[in-house]
Amino acid sequence: MEIIEKLGFLVENVSMLGDWRYLAMWIIGGVLIYLAIRHDMEPTLLLPLGFGTILVNLPLSGAIGEHGPLTTLFNAGIANELFPLILFIGIGAMIDFGPLLSNPKLMIFGAAAQFGIFATLTIASMFFDIKAAASIGIIGAADGPTAIVVANQLLGPTSPITGAIMVAAYSYMALVPIIQPPVIKLLTTKKERMIRMPYAPQKVSKLTKILFPIIITMIAGVVAPESVALVGFLMFGNLIRECGVLNSLSETAQNVLANLITIFLGITIACRMQAEEFLNPATLLILGLGLVAFIFDTAFGVVFAKFLNIFLPADKKINPMIGAAGISAFPMSGRVVHKMGLKEDPQNFLLMHSIGVNVSGQIASVIAGGLILAFFK
Repeated sequence: MEIIEKLGFLVENVSMLGDWRYLAMWIIGGVLIYLAIRHDMEPTLLLPLGFGTILVNLPLSGAIGEHGPLTTLFNAGIANELFPLILFIGIGAMIDFGPLLSNPKLMIFGAAAQFGIFATLTIASMFFDIKAAASIGIIGAADGPTAIVVANQLLGPTSPITGAIMVAAYSYMALVPIIQPPVIKLLTTKKERMIRMPYAPQKVSKLTKILFPIIITMIAGVVAPESVALVGFLMFGNLIRECGVLNSLSETAQNVLANLITIFLGITIACRMQAEEFLNPATLLILGLGLVAFIFDTAFGVVFAKFLNIFLPADKKINPMIGAAGISAFPMSGRVVHKMGLKEDPQNFLLMHSIGVNVSGQIASVIAGGLILAFFK
């Protein structure tokens, strides 16, 4: 009898392999792995996500379910927002705010590039209730941890919409090198892309670098109290970096901690890419709106820089491409702008400017997430 039951289970399992939805998800997982390996597109994000997608879409997969290891990891690290917050410590330890502090006016571009969040929220509200629309809009933060925290608190970790938001946020972060260049080229002329911005950094004292994360956390606590956990963990990581007495902890946070949590995040988020939950019109609409959010962020950052150029003298013009780096996808967006500048003019080094804008976008996106929570929670 036991043998017959096992054979019946095997037949059922094999018959499920013919379900087109599983095949579709395997293809999606394979494409993510291909992009990670063949095109080196943020492999630390896409490879775990791609393999996890295949793993959870094997019929009757033991990786998920009440006692499945991925479900256990999801409940232990994502449902309670622990993994995103710990990852922020590592990200904070990686960030050098020096380029931003030596040229504080770059912070305005970080704020401007959050336009996509609120524009997408408005569009999404035509299709979803306001909490879901606000959660979808935060995809425009280009910040996976922030998207997870906001969606979890507004919708709950088990909501199908939350799963789609997580997947969209991390997928589009990795696809920044594909998404941003066409938008930037569409909105700029070759002459604008060749504008040189000499980098003459002002000396930033050690005391300033130590006080900056503390002051930013306090300001965030007043302006957007709901963002304190996100901003606080990010700035704590940066304080570890800048204090000068915790070098070993800083290196651990930047490398071991950040890499370990990224692995867990990527493969665990795949829990929400099960065929039954993922392949539906609502998920596809959310993915489309997420793409719109990234495009709007990029476009508004560029357009805002072009607007400022109207009022600036000829020798003070801003290369409008750096406005696109105001999204939070650090350091992917900064590198994209730098490479585009070199492609137009091999002597045009925009890296420090674009990274300065990029790190300001990191701060702005977290505060924007806190504001979303304050308004809609």
